[in-house]
Amino acid sequence: MISFLKKSPPSVIALLLQLTAFALSAFTTQVLSLQLAPIFFSLLCGAFAAALSRLIGLARWWLMIQFAFAPALVLMLALDIPPVLFLIAFILMLVVYWSTFRTQVPLYLSSNRVWQALEFKLPPTQPFTFIDLGSGIGGVLTHLSQTHANGRFHGVEAAPLPFLWSWLRIKIGRHTHCTVNWGSLWNSDLSQYDVVFAYLSPVPMDALWEKAKREMRPGCVFISNTFAVHDQPPQETISVEDLHHSKLYLWRM
Repeated sequence: MISFLKKSPPSVIALLLQLTAFALSAFTTQVLSLQLAPIFFSLLCGAFAAALSRLIGLARWWLMIQFAFAPALVLMLALDIPPVLFLIAFILMLVVYWSTFRTQVPLYLSSNRVWQALEFKLPPTQPFTFIDLGSGIGGVLTHLSQTHANGRFHGVEAAPLPFLWSWLRIKIGRHTHCTVNWGSLWNSDLSQYDVVFAYLSPVPMDALWEKAKREMRPGCVFISNTFAVHDQPPQETISVEDLHHSKLYLWRM
């Protein structure tokens, strides 16, 4: 069972732990002959879920989600919110976080300070190509295309709504040096680019590094925002004074 959980996405693990917590709560109240109001029963479920999540080794930020899930569900049912609102919320979440369940890469947006730091790592005069893996709503691409007319900027984004936003942003803003495709970053041929930039999550970084080593040409630059590669120290680290105290990790292939 433990082996299965370790191989499963965190969202699947969280759901299984919620079901286990509900069973444990029901068993506990039955054994102790407790008659709990729904909100107190949900708090017991949340406590069990958070404890199990800690025991299994989920990231700390999952613990609050696990604790709050059942109480939030009870409160929403008590408010008698129209079901159509939940459907709308689900559809919005789906088009924004389309592949997060599978890739474990949520939508992260690089700050303006990161955009500015990237400016100084691009060739100032000679032509070059740049790809943003998981380009979100296109902020990096459109900003750098304005500061570096000598570059060609390409993005790839898997989530439908951010892709559409970035596509419109490029078209309406007439950023002629930019393109963006809807699809998986794993299908991108990195050998076509002089600079590869990514702002993903810790989960795919090792696999992405192996892809970069296989495909990128010698002398090209791989840059990761915030997330490093295990056992592969960067050749340069840039600290960015933004809200998240971001760091840019650079490797020259």
